[in-house]
Amino acid sequence: MKAFYITLFPLFFCLTSTSISTTNSTEVYLCNSKYGEKYHFSSNCRGLKACKNPIIKVTLSEAKKRGKTICRYED
Repeated sequence: MKAFYITLFPLFFCLTSTSISTTNSTEVYLCNSKYGEKYHFSSNCRGLKACKNPIIKVTLSEAKKRGKTICRYED
């Protein structure tokens, strides 16, 4: 049984670290305005309909660095 856990641990670690790096490189959309507070997974999100400025694409980690939170329509 001990050998079973020793075999699975490296596999689990590899899968976990891969999913973490994928999440950080996920692209999201922002309304490029002074007051925009949210990020969106879709450029067609209804939360972006009122945006009068350009909609830009950034990574999820960049959006979080800018203090953005997920749009209430996508939560």
